[in-house]
Amino acid sequence: MDYRGVFATLERVCEDNISVLCGPSDLPYGSTANRLLTCIRQIQEHGRALEPVVGCFTAVYHHYDFDEQTPGNGYRTLVKVLLSCLFHIIQKARYVASNYNSAFFRAEHNAAEMEAYCSALCQLRALLHLAQRLINDNDFGQLYSLKDEDLSRRFVQEYSSMHKACFYGRCLGFQFSPALRPFLQTVVISMVSYGETFGKQQSGFGTAALSLLTSGKYVMDPELRGAEFERITQNLDLQFWKSFWNLTESGLLTGFSRMASSPVQVNLTLTLPPVTLRLPLAADPNLTITISPPIAHWGPGPVHMRLISWELREGQDSEELQAFYRSDPPPISVSSLPWVQKQPPSRWLLIHFHGGGFVAQTSRSHENYLRSWSKELNVPILSVDYSLSPEAPFPRALEECFYAYCWALNHCHLLGSTAERVCLAGDSAGGNLCITVSMKAISAGIRVPDGIMAAYPATLLTTDASPSRLLTSIDPLLPLGVLAKCLNAYAGAESGSVQPAVGGGGLSSLGRDTAMLLSDLTQGASSWIQSFLDPTRTSDQPQRRIGAGRTSAVASATNSKCHVDFPEGFEPLRSECLAFVRPTSCPIIRNPFVSPLLAPSNMLRGLPPVHIVASALDALLDDSVMFAKKLRDMNQPVSLTVMEDLPHGFLSLSQLAKETEVATEICVARIRAIFQQENPPCALQKPPKLDQSASPSG
Repeated sequence: MDYRGVFATLERVCEDNISVLCGPSDLPYGSTANRLLTCIRQIQEHGRALEPVVGCFTAVYHHYDFDEQTPGNGYRTLVKVLLSCLFHIIQKARYVASNYNSAFFRAEHNAAEMEAYCSALCQLRALLHLAQRLINDNDFGQLYSLKDEDLSRRFVQEYSSMHKACFYGRCLGFQFSPALRPFLQTVVISMVSYGETFGKQQSGFGTAALSLLTSGKYVMDPELRGAEFERITQNLDLQFWKSFWNLTESGLLTGFSRMASSPVQVNLTLTLPPVTLRLPLAADPNLTITISPPIAHWGPGPVHMRLISWELREGQDSEELQAFYRSDPPPISVSSLPWVQKQPPSRWLLIHFHGGGFVAQTSRSHENYLRSWSKELNVPILSVDYSLSPEAPFPRALEECFYAYCWALNHCHLLGSTAERVCLAGDSAGGNLCITVSMKAISAGIRVPDGIMAAYPATLLTTDASPSRLLTSIDPLLPLGVLAKCLNAYAGAESGSVQPAVGGGGLSSLGRDTAMLLSDLTQGASSWIQSFLDPTRTSDQPQRRIGAGRTSAVASATNSKCHVDFPEGFEPLRSECLAFVRPTSCPIIRNPFVSPLLAPSNMLRGLPPVHIVASALDALLDDSVMFAKKLRDMNQPVSLTVMEDLPHGFLSLSQLAKETEVATEICVARIRAIFQQENPPCALQKPPKLDQSASPSG
């Protein structure tokens, strides 16, 4: 529907509601009716103010797309999110108008719902105003204000004080695919429940019992859930965030994941000793270059990896590879089973770098889709468990990934491959590492991979403002406070001693915290059907209604510090819990091997074909669009696909919804295209032509 039709419908349903709410009623709604009436009038005011703003964006946002066939950028996304919010409001307002005089009308519930969406609409109006500032201040066609530090600073200041709890309560996940909303609710409930017990409970039984109460409370009280989630993410404890997402490393969850995913004949954890390698030069194979082991911060150290293969291939059960096994005792070889037939080496090799914001997760938490990839592509996959920040900041992870890449080229016969075609694949932080490892291969003069598949990669590791980065104010998976913590940790700007990683990049660092979180997640999910739980509020958590007056002294004090001038008569809601977000001011952040979007052309020239698969609702969307544009303008082979209605990290959610399954299939198609390309990549080669019929674009 055209945006004008949406606003016309909104105006009409608001008038209908005002007529109903102001009319006679036999039901004693009292103050609740006044709340509904006030809310509807505020929504009507926001709608009238927003329609011309949306009109301005729709007139120009196509200039910021990658190309005509790939509509997608942060300005489009903000308009899409706003219209999604309006659709929900229209639906709820129609219900109110139709059922207000019914004896079964839940006045309090519907008033709370409308107030929550009214608050969300107010905050989205503020974000669109900030986006207007970006579009006016940035160069034409540019999504980032790379030279305007003041504008980026104002964005961080505005985030620090802006009220965000409404997006984590009743409105949680309204912008995403409906199939993903229960998952997001479970994540948020788990996190806020865990937040109450983190660092306090030592007993597993005590943790489980407390989680049962707290998770039920947050299920029954969306406002409390939103307020607590905002409090946690406003001033994030990075160790809390690491231990929370390390839930995906727990034996129970990975066991469930393995049962649901494709079985594989080879799944080995390997450890490479820190020895010097020699590789031939790409320009003259008769000459070699020395590749040193990773040395940053604490000297030479091992590199941990995981080998996954759908079929057992020659070399994968060799004594030479057994010398690198990490497990003790070594795993039972499937080659000893009489029904397993050993296959010849594959011509292809896929090297994978996992995501996790450089601070969390390992190959184990990404096994689910890697197993499926190995089956669908019939290719061995080597996934690198690089050391994590803040204990191992840049450049340790990059050094380890580059060393693993070089080792794989030299020892591909052990991995069940001849490596005639080598593809790098990664998501988020892993996508960044795919690009920077290839840049290091170019600078070292060795063979570059034959292609890169980067899913929602981080190519600019700064808090610089962009329209898609404004989504960090509403995204439950990637708030700005979390993003800034991860980026600063990778740059070495977060407090914490730099020390060697023990046990392979976090595989054995789960312990008590993950066990506690597993209890929280289990109880949080089960509580959805346990309506008898008492939604008791703890004394130290405020009881308040989203949308009720928020012009507090805290907000007034904050306004004096912020330099964003909103339209006369409008002011966004302010948070009662101010955030401290450290801007990414460390010089390392501008290093081309940290932020490849900032790399000069000579460092990017020679990259293999780069296939980027991004999400329209991802805060890092503009990273993908701008990097793809930069490569295209250099005549580098690049393709960009923008998926609709999915959050950051959709690869790990591939089994939750049809939309994530389709997005994963797109990633597999890009990898297959790299393996099947007829000619080796060169600087002026165009990317392989792919079937776009199954590739929805934003």
